[in-house]
Amino acid sequence: MVTAKDVKELREKTGAGMMDCKKALTECDGDMEKAIDWLREKGIAKAAKKSDRIAAEGLSRVGVEGNTAVIFEVNSETDFVAKNEQFLTLLDDIKKALFSAKPASLEEALSAPCNGATIADELTNATAKIGEKITLRRVEVIEKADDAFFGSYMHMGGNISAIVVLKGKANEKVAKDVAMQIASMAPQYVTRDEMPLEVVEHERKVQTEIVKNDEKLANKPEKVLAGIIEGKISKNLKDLCLVEQEFFLNPDQKVGQYLKENGAEVVSFTRYLVGEGIEKREDNFAEEVMSQAFGK
Repeated sequence: MVTAKDVKELREKTGAGMMDCKKALTECDGDMEKAIDWLREKGIAKAAKKSDRIAAEGLSRVGVEGNTAVIFEVNSETDFVAKNEQFLTLLDDIKKALFSAKPASLEEALSAPCNGATIADELTNATAKIGEKITLRRVEVIEKADDAFFGSYMHMGGNISAIVVLKGKANEKVAKDVAMQIASMAPQYVTRDEMPLEVVEHERKVQTEIVKNDEKLANKPEKVLAGIIEGKISKNLKDLCLVEQEFFLNPDQKVGQYLKENGAEVVSFTRYLVGEGIEKREDNFAEEVMSQAFGK
């Protein structure tokens, strides 16, 4: 009889998914060593050997169902795999699972039920079958009020995904426009008020040094210099704030003006660029080919 403890032990030894481990033990009458060989023969156990690989490619996804939205990123080792039909199906399955479970964290997301197993199991199975390390890097579930609007946008098939929540007299078109703005112009804050003081102070320090070393400003009064410094700070930080950015559909207009014209206000937004912040490994292509050819 196959026990949960046996399944857990086999999973820890091989890195294979829970359902695959259970099947292997059943096929091998509970013999652990034979089950390991069975998984290796099926190409499933190799998933555990890929834990040190760098997965910096992949795709993000964003979806909306009623008052709930989900946005998440799944990474692979190469962009080629990100176009694989099996990988795309995995993304669809994960999205359905996230809408059903509404996890509050990445850890909860990995434990969410998916196709009779968990999302973590599905990722392990995909790693084994596709042959590359596949990971769920981040996820966020956003809830809105009945009178608010979601705007979502995916660029280049999911290389960039954005979701925004608007309130006021907004409509779906305005929300979509703002989501496209976020995807294309990568703001970090909604308004200057959200910007951490240390960000502003750092920029002030930089601009103060620039002004101090500008010979053309050497004889300017302190009050004038202070005004110049504040002007430079404002100019350099404005693109970090959504409402201060030039609107991509009309560069003569600020996003804040577009929102005001439409009686809308931004509640929050999230933007995922696939692989951002991940240090990508530079492989030696010749060594990679030799490794695969001779199994080194």
